Amino acid sequence: MITRSRGTKAVLANTAVNKPLPWLSGWRAQNEIRVDGTTKNTLEYEIVQVVDTGPILRDMAFSMDHEHLYIMSEKQLTRVPVESCSQHETCSECLGSGDPHCGWCVLHNTCTRKERCERSSEPRRFASEMKQCVRLTVHPNNISVSQYNVLLVLETYNVPELSAGVNCTFEDLSEMDGLVVGSQIQCISPAAKEVPQIITENGDHHIVQLQLKSKETGMTFASTSFVFYNCSVHNSCLSCVESPYRCHWCKYRHVCTHDPSSCSFQEGRVKMPEDCPQLLQAEKILVPVEVIKPITLKAKNLPQPQSGQRGYECILSIQGSEQRVPALRFNSSSVQCQNTSYSYEGMEINSLPVELTVVWNGNFNIDNPAQNKVHLYKCGAMRDSCGLCLKADPDFECGWCQGQNQCTLKQHCPAQDSQWLELSSTKGKCTNPKITDINPVTGPREGGTRVTIRGENLGLEFQDISSHVKVAGVECKPLVEGYIPAEQIVCEMGEAKPSQHAGFVEICVTECKPEFMARSSQLYYFMTLTLSDLKPKRGPVSGGTQVTITGNNLNAGSNVIVTFGRQPCLFYRRSTKHIVCNTTASYEGFEKVKVSVRVDKAKIHQELHYEYVEDPTILRIEPEWSIFSGNTPIAVWGTHLDLIQNPQIRAKHGGKEHVNNCEVQNSTEMTCQAPALAVDPNHQSELAERPEEFGFILDNVQSLLILNKTNFTYYPNPIFEVFNPSGILELKPGSPIILKGRNLIPPVAGGNAKLNYTVLVGEKPCAVTVSDVQLLCESPNLIGRHKVMARVGGMEFSPGMVYISPDSPLSLPAIVSIAVAGGLLIIFIVAVLIAYKRKSRESDLTLKRLQMQMDNLESRVALECKEAFAELQTDIHELTSDLDGAGIPFLDYRTYTMRVLFPGIEDHPVLRDLEVPGYRQERVEKGLKLFAQLINNKVFLLSFIRTLESQRSFSMRDRGNVASLIMTVLQSKLEYATDVLKQLLADLIDKNLESKNHPKLLLRRTESVAEKMLTNWFTFLLYKFLKECAGEPLFSLFCAIKQQMEKGPIDSITGEARYSLSEDKLIRQQIDYKTLVLSCVNPDNVNSPEIPVKILNCDTITQVKEKILDAIFKNVPCSHRPKAADMDLEWRQASGARMILQDEDITTKIENDWKRLNTLAHYQVPDGSVVALVSKQVTAYNAVNNSTVSRTSASKYENMIRYTGSPDSLRSRTPMITPDLESGVKMWHLVKNHEHGDQKEGDRGSKMVSEIYLTRLLATKGTLQKFVDDLFETIFSTAHRGSALPLAIKYMFDFLDEQADKHNIHDPHVRHTWKSNCLPLRFWVNMIKNPQFVFDIHKNSITDACLSVVAQTFMDSCSTSEHRLGKDSPSNKLLYAKDIPSYKNWVERYYSDIAKMPAISDQDMNAYLAEQSRMHMNEFNTMSALSEIYSYVGKYSEEILGALDQDDQAGKQKLAYKLEQVITLMSIDS
Repeated sequence: MITRSRGTKAVLANTAVNKPLPWLSGWRAQNEIRVDGTTKNTLEYEIVQVVDTGPILRDMAFSMDHEHLYIMSEKQLTRVPVESCSQHETCSECLGSGDPHCGWCVLHNTCTRKERCERSSEPRRFASEMKQCVRLTVHPNNISVSQYNVLLVLETYNVPELSAGVNCTFEDLSEMDGLVVGSQIQCISPAAKEVPQIITENGDHHIVQLQLKSKETGMTFASTSFVFYNCSVHNSCLSCVESPYRCHWCKYRHVCTHDPSSCSFQEGRVKMPEDCPQLLQAEKILVPVEVIKPITLKAKNLPQPQSGQRGYECILSIQGSEQRVPALRFNSSSVQCQNTSYSYEGMEINSLPVELTVVWNGNFNIDNPAQNKVHLYKCGAMRDSCGLCLKADPDFECGWCQGQNQCTLKQHCPAQDSQWLELSSTKGKCTNPKITDINPVTGPREGGTRVTIRGENLGLEFQDISSHVKVAGVECKPLVEGYIPAEQIVCEMGEAKPSQHAGFVEICVTECKPEFMARSSQLYYFMTLTLSDLKPKRGPVSGGTQVTITGNNLNAGSNVIVTFGRQPCLFYRRSTKHIVCNTTASYEGFEKVKVSVRVDKAKIHQELHYEYVEDPTILRIEPEWSIFSGNTPIAVWGTHLDLIQNPQIRAKHGGKEHVNNCEVQNSTEMTCQAPALAVDPNHQSELAERPEEFGFILDNVQSLLILNKTNFTYYPNPIFEVFNPSGILELKPGSPIILKGRNLIPPVAGGNAKLNYTVLVGEKPCAVTVSDVQLLCESPNLIGRHKVMARVGGMEFSPGMVYISPDSPLSLPAIVSIAVAGGLLIIFIVAVLIAYKRKSRESDLTLKRLQMQMDNLESRVALECKEAFAELQTDIHELTSDLDGAGIPFLDYRTYTMRVLFPGIEDHPVLRDLEVPGYRQERVEKGLKLFAQLINNKVFLLSFIRTLESQRSFSMRDRGNVASLIMTVLQSKLEYATDVLKQLLADLIDKNLESKNHPKLLLRRTESVAEKMLTNWFTFLLYKFLKECAGEPLFSLFCAIKQQMEKGPIDSITGEARYSLSEDKLIRQQIDYKTLVLSCVNPDNVNSPEIPVKILNCDTITQVKEKILDAIFKNVPCSHRPKAADMDLEWRQASGARMILQDEDITTKIENDWKRLNTLAHYQVPDGSVVALVSKQVTAYNAVNNSTVSRTSASKYENMIRYTGSPDSLRSRTPMITPDLESGVKMWHLVKNHEHGDQKEGDRGSKMVSEIYLTRLLATKGTLQKFVDDLFETIFSTAHRGSALPLAIKYMFDFLDEQADKHNIHDPHVRHTWKSNCLPLRFWVNMIKNPQFVFDIHKNSITDACLSVVAQTFMDSCSTSEHRLGKDSPSNKLLYAKDIPSYKNWVERYYSDIAKMPAISDQDMNAYLAEQSRMHMNEFNTMSALSEIYSYVGKYSEEILGALDQDDQAGKQKLAYKLEQVITLMSIDS
């Protein structure tokens, strides 16, 4: 049936459900269908989006089965389902939707059409009205968590018959059969193991859904909330008995329970809040500090402790620390905290409220519902004057002690009564009032200015000062509302006479006697105020214009009122020359009004006018679209736009507003940058979005905040792809650069949308052609590598770099030569091909064989890499999780600095007191103090260092030593040390450039005192950064290397290993080995579980001991562990026998002058054996010399080893032979030393070429890659893990840049090299190669070799020169060849980021250096260090004195004479 009706384009009725259901497409939404009920009293229940654009045509048709409707627009045919019932998930949602097709299929728990619901004609199986929805109640509806298997009765409404059965489900806790009895269903609550755990943090109850599930359909068809509660989480009586659940309090056991039978009357069962033991509301409890005083508290129902229970205590929590005080229970309604004094820190708090808790029996709290607190107070705190003292709370009983000039309690003031003033006494008046400040200090003559006078002792009551205030000779009337007793008076000025110009403020407190009078130090001036102009002179009628009125003395007085006609102009700010205010809306409409300015009682007479004109309007904006990020240009046309001072454009979406700025061109035009749309950048939609609100902020014009007539649309941001995985695109000159992406052209209707793209190649822009999926950029005339940057709408994206290779144009002779050479080459190739054909058959077979071998080898390497990595990741995870608990074994500051400054010297003199004979001690100390003054003189120190460096006998070692000694002396004066270091470095740079050396060689080697001082300077200042940031990845790398090395065999003599990063330390043969897990008895606690330790059967006994020590003492710093050499390894066999295992003993095998160290395989120790480390025993057999033992006697010893006597007797009889060095026997473990001529390469195990084992370097490198990357990334990040860049690095890099600028060095490579030589190569390489400088660890030779490879990679990463690598390059350079370019990028970015950071001022740097000096003030013995430096004075005294004589500044300061004094005092024969 098709009919037409008013306001309707097309109507089609569906009579499939016994009543006509018209489908209407109306004017209101031309691309939507409104689905309505019958045409009379229609009810809209759903709006469905059907076509993308354009109106719907009147022709509509149902499908044959009446399930769908076909709808057309001009460009589109759409099939729409008649209903979408399945979108509703609950019965109430389904039946409340109003869709006449839909009903609720009860047992299937779904919204559907009736004909699709199984057995829908049976009673209550299909609900078509809201009142037919299933309802459910349960009794009881809560139980305790300690109640199990309780019978629950569920009353059901509107449920169909459940003959197939029903299940009761408590969410995911439990499920059981339900018993149907009429309209009731009986269920059992969960069993003990299924009840939910309720812990204190989550309250005292847990709500679960009790669901009924039909066995017929397997679906949940009804549910209700059910509560499990837990009384025992309550730990106070009031919270227990006030709980909504059935909880009871046991007063004497201090527990809360649901079961009254478990708490008898004798145990003090409490049911009502009023029966709870509790403290009652107390008056304010005041306790002065340091005064011994009891605290008495009223209470009720206080329990009498039973036998065996402890008495009462008061706990006061004062500034985070608890003070426990014994308390006395007088009776059930009173308790007293015993006589005690209390105190708190600081004089900035005069009264401190303190939490008070009364407990008994140790920790049984008495409830404190009134939140009673104890107020500790100090009379003297923040009451420095008599007035402040006497205005304190009278209950404090504070008074002013005149003798001591302080606020105290009476008992703390000396006895004479006349000395102590208190508020209540008749003589309680403070003398000597004082005025400290007046504001304002200028005002109009007409008066009315409110002057604020601040000071001390300004009376205690308003009457004290109400009639005695004069300002510049004019009466000033005090105001009650501004008066603050003792501290502040606010008074209103009267009118001044023309003859009065300025004067002081004078006050009397109570009476005008000298001791009660005060006069200000500031003068108050009377001013004449004038106006001259205002800007702008017109603005919109809605107001909001910021108007500036100019004139003279406009900051005088206290209150400014500006009116434009009858409208106020809201005061904003003012100065001497300006008053700024914001106009309000004019209710009189468009008019020219007079401007009036009043300051206090003065009205300024000047004819100024302001004009209210028509509000701006917006007529058109173009284009009506932008992208999510905004910032695309929008042209706006309207009227009166030039009235607006700061126009803005706004868009609101998802509740968030963004604004952007506009620029007015003239009264009818302005240009704006589109505001961004608030969409989540991580979940950006691919569809266009409309903002909820879009408009303009034009001063106060409200009508334009939301533009109703615009359809402003936002489209998705353009997205670009990177060039390729490497990020580098190679091109020939003139070739276009293509940037691929999507959304590059917004899909605006009409298709004429354009975004303004800027593409920069390096610094140069290129011409851009845009399509929807790519940008074509005509590359500018450049060659080389350049970064590409695309910008659009406030977004920036770099798809990577382009490398434009230069063309090489050829001359005609060159082309002819190439052609001739090409012809000859073709003839040669033909000849070769003929020969090759003959050989190819043979070579094919060889090639296939080689290919198979290579595939085999490749898969072996891959497998090895994969296994090693997986294994190490799990091991390192265990290791790092252990570390989290134990912490990294950092050395303390002193040990760390000593290891860097004086490597290899354990007990350096600077750590000890000065050692001099007693008779010389006084003279020497005097001499050294004088010498210290010289060292702290910059002229002397620079001259001293330069003189030493010019001596030929002053060696490299001496230079380093002097630099370290000077830095230890100047540890407490790092500002001065930094100044000297900068001067020395500047001299070094000058010298380097004068001697025509290449600038890149600067700081490369330690050839001067300055270079070593620079290392030491960084050592001091980067300790905190090492501890907080870089130490963790460095320690992880060390542990990872050590663990990875120890997973494979390590030769204990040559130091070679199966897993290595160093080619020199790689075992180049196949070693068969097995991993064993030994159980080691814990030496600290024999009864604790044995510790499993992973060992290799090819390990020597010493290696086994070291691995066991690592496992047992894994969280103990190395210096606190026992040494392997001091322990014996004891093998405890199942038979009870015990045997000491050693590297060498009587059983050691000797073949052809080669003696092999004993391993676990030699002793045939099986997997799972029990071993123990015992202290070394000196036995009779340790003394046996191996040269005296024949092979026959060896067998006798072997028989002895098998002896199964008592463990003790056996331990003492284990054989051991010390090696005889004179016998010429050579020791070996896994690999016979290559230096011996009798061993050929072929003897080293496998017949494969030994270089094949170099692939193991790759496996190890792959395994350790993450740890190396982590370390490099931490070092080369300006902000890593929340740790800021150390100031020292920024400061020194800036200094080097300044020096480069000073010498006109603009080559970035030179600057880069200076920075690399200064920090990474001078400090970090040292730390990477020597982690034992930072941590308490032991570093073996294989770990050292691997760290050296990492350090070399680190150095290469900091270099700017390109490394040309070939097959003959060292393996350690080849190993990291692929990684170094990306590391170099990190370094460049790091240096660039540092350069961009704001410079550090000398003031900030000096403050930082002073703080560092203070922290480590007394680490070294300065006297001993000075004595060590002085030894160089003794050696070169003539040269140093000569240099000082020639220096003008030194001559003026008589430094040579002072040094001679030092030499005299220090000489032995003096």
